[in-house]
Amino acid sequence: MQMNPLRMNPFAISVARVVALFAVAFFVSSARPAHLPISRAQNPDEMLPAPSAEKAQAILAQAIGALGGSAYLEAHNSECAGCAAQFEHSGAVGGYLQFRDYKEMPDKNRMEYGPKGNIVDLYSGKQGWTLDRGGVSDIPATAMADYQEAYNTDLNTILRYRLKDASLIFRYGGSDVVDLKEADWVEIVDRDGHTIRMAFDKKTSLPIRSAVTARDKETGDRIERGTYYTSYHLINGIQTPFQISRFRNGQQTYQIFYESCQYNTDVSPEMFTRASLDAALATARKNGKGNKK
Repeated sequence: MQMNPLRMNPFAISVARVVALFAVAFFVSSARPAHLPISRAQNPDEMLPAPSAEKAQAILAQAIGALGGSAYLEAHNSECAGCAAQFEHSGAVGGYLQFRDYKEMPDKNRMEYGPKGNIVDLYSGKQGWTLDRGGVSDIPATAMADYQEAYNTDLNTILRYRLKDASLIFRYGGSDVVDLKEADWVEIVDRDGHTIRMAFDKKTSLPIRSAVTARDKETGDRIERGTYYTSYHLINGIQTPFQISRFRNGQQTYQIFYESCQYNTDVSPEMFTRASLDAALATARKNGKGNKK
């Protein structure tokens, strides 16, 4: 069974069926140019490892407080809706896609695509499935590995669940001007060889950017995945960026625009099981909306 060509996890969106789904032209004008590089922090003052790590951890603690403190850390699920722009290799917009994004903390995620939500990608821990017109199938191992790597280095995963990992190395990265804002950089290195850099607004302590540097597993080439966070809204006590842009080696790969978002809703845990996809497929076929459409 073929993999879902519309696959979009919380960290990446595929190209195939996105083209020409939704032409929301005004979004394009607000998108950051694909060629814009991720700025580098200035070298910090000479600091010994212990004070540097202490300063970095203090900045991270301030960021958690700014994001909502206990409300941010203790959120157990979220339900968001919006539109995503997919960018081609040339940097041009390849199309737009409506989506609904359901999360069950810490590691379950359900993405429904299109106005009817009849194409679904579902991640539950180390398992994943996709639902499309061809039925329900396992997400390929390579795609699951990419998802796990992106999840483990995601800013929210680190702030919510990984800061107590004794294997992490923390370093203060210095001050910088990021998107016309004075910011502090924090650098984290994990046991898997990822270098994760995060920039926080000095005035608000909210995240502005993150950048993950790693090696391509096939070629060994250096890869940098950058993320921009803008347009924060206070939702259920949690500061939530309503616009997120992602880059790979300085080239924009996608941009999402949330239209609504809620936390701690009554989303059923059953939504994050393969059985829910099988039931959805059976219902669609019963109603004549499966392969015929």
